[in-house]
Parts: sequence; structure tokens; C-alpha cells
Amino acid sequence: MSRADCARWRAATGRGGAGRKNKSARRGDGEIQRYILLRLGQAFLSLWVVSIIVFGLGRVTGDPVDVLLPIDATHAEREELREQLGFNEPIWTQYINYMRNSFRGQFGESIKYPDNEAMSLVLLRFPTTIQLGAVAILFSLAVAIPIGVLSAVKKDTIFDWVGKTIALLGQSFPPFWLGLVMMWIFAVQLELVPTSQCQTVSSYILPAISIGWFLVAALMRLMRSSMLEIMDSEFINLARTKGLRESKVIWKHALRNAAIAPLTYFGIIFGGLLVGSVSIETVYNCKGVGLLAFEAVLARDFPLMQAIVVFFAGVYVITNLAIDVLYAYLDPRIRFS
Repeated sequence: MSRADCARWRAATGRGGAGRKNKSARRGDGEIQRYILLRLGQAFLSLWVVSIIVFGLGRVTGDPVDVLLPIDATHAEREELREQLGFNEPIWTQYINYMRNSFRGQFGESIKYPDNEAMSLVLLRFPTTIQLGAVAILFSLAVAIPIGVLSAVKKDTIFDWVGKTIALLGQSFPPFWLGLVMMWIFAVQLELVPTSQCQTVSSYILPAISIGWFLVAALMRLMRSSMLEIMDSEFINLARTKGLRESKVIWKHALRNAAIAPLTYFGIIFGGLLVGSVSIETVYNCKGVGLLAFEAVLARDFPLMQAIVVFFAGVYVITNLAIDVLYAYLDPRIRFS
């Protein structure tokens, strides 16, 4: 058999280099699929655990009948309302009905807002929350990334000291306290921005800064540590040896690789924005899901509370799932974890 015939035989039987590459590619695709299926299973498990916790905690907050009916309501009126709301059924029956309706996106009518589906109210208020979160993220990135990079490049200088101080203050101030202080200074005393409502562009400034200030501290410290690690890498020294400008080395080569760690933290950031929106939207009276959650707790509105928490958990889990899947393509090593 000639050498050409041997090469064709190896290619046809998969014993050549191309065959090995195809097998490696198929094996890699299978690993990604198994990784994605594993993460999907973990996501569904997380949502199921959240549903149990939400259902249980909603029942220990008190009887919503006490809120819906006046104090002098008779026992017959209370029992009739419990029957209408389904609270007279056994607890396990209530949970089965709750899960069956949850899969269809039906959490029942709101107790505080009659004739309104709970999930419809959440979806109606969600645009305000997501707009507030988007502005907060933009503010955090605009402040944290430059300060974090300069703190790493100018290590142990005045820039690094200022960055550490900002990080310390950002993690020390509670968002609701910072929101009240900023409202009193910039809205009441200086009258530069509106005090509440989140209806105009300027009215988003103070709530977004109140939420994003804590994120600035976390992102800045993460960016600083990542940049310090990248700046000591061999490819950075090679780029400098080739004569590249220092600004190009820092802002193009080093920053691109240092941004991987903040990308991982983005899922936690997004979930934290949703949770933090409860206190900030209450302080600034923004008609978002956060304020709706506060109102639902005060009214002991079980359907609305369940819809809000499950919706928040779903967004949080889906965001982290998307980041995990993205990581599986960006970093092959993550597939085996």
C-alpha cells in the first residue's frame, strides 16, 4: 500500500489527525451538553427549594383575613373569606395547588389589589425595577472599573489609597441610609433632583447611586485584585518588551483578561440589585417590584408575595445559568467542575 493510500485509509477510519480532532470536538461538545444539563437540573432544584421556603414563610407571617376584614367582623365572615381564599384546606393541599398553578404562571388574585392577577402586577411593575437596575449597573461600571484599574497600576500611591477608601465607605454605608441622606441633601436642600416617583430621567439618579454605591466597592476591589494578578503575567511583560504603549497594554490587553472575574460576579450583582430595590424603591417611592414586595408583606398578600419571590428567584437563577453556560464556552476548564 502506498503512502497516499495509507493516509486516505487513516482519514477514513478516523485514525489520522483529522479523525482525532473530530473525536476531540465531539467529546468537547458532549462535555458542554452534560455541563449545561447539570446546571439546568441545579436551577430547577433551586427554584423548587425557593417555592417551599416562600410557601412556608408566607404562612407564618399571620392570617391575611385579619388585614382584609375589620376588627368587628364575625366568625362566620372570617370563615367565609378563608373558604374563598382556600386557607381552610390542608396545608399540603394548598402547596399542591400552589405548585400546579405556579407551573402555569398563575399565583392567584392579589389580596391587596382585588381583580388583579399577582404575576400581572409583578410584570407591570418590573420595567421600573429593571430600568433602575440598569442605571445602577452603568453607574457602578463607570466608577468601579477606572478606579480599580488605576488602583492596581498606581499601587501604594495616593490613587490606591483613595480607591481603598472609596471601597471601605461603599461597603460601610447601608443603601437605605445613603438614600435618605442623599435625598435630604440633593433633593430637599439643594433641590437639584426630584425626591421620588422614578418617573423622569433625573429621578433615577439618586436611587441608582444609592443601590450602585455598594456595587462600586465590590467591583472596584475585584477589578484591582484581578489587574494586579494580570499585570505580573508573562504576556504583559512580552507586550511591553515589544514596545507597545503602556496605555494600550493596560486598557486593552490587561483589562480584557482581568474582566473575566467581574463577569462571574455579574450574576450576584444582578440578584443583589433586585433585592436591594426593595429598600430603595420604598425610600424613594418608586413604583417597582421592590415597593410592591413591601406592600405585599404589609398586607400579608400571600399570592403576591409568592409571585414576587418566585419571580426574583427565577431571574436570579436564569442570570447565573446564562453566565455558567457562557463560561463553558469561554473557559473549557469549567466544564469539568
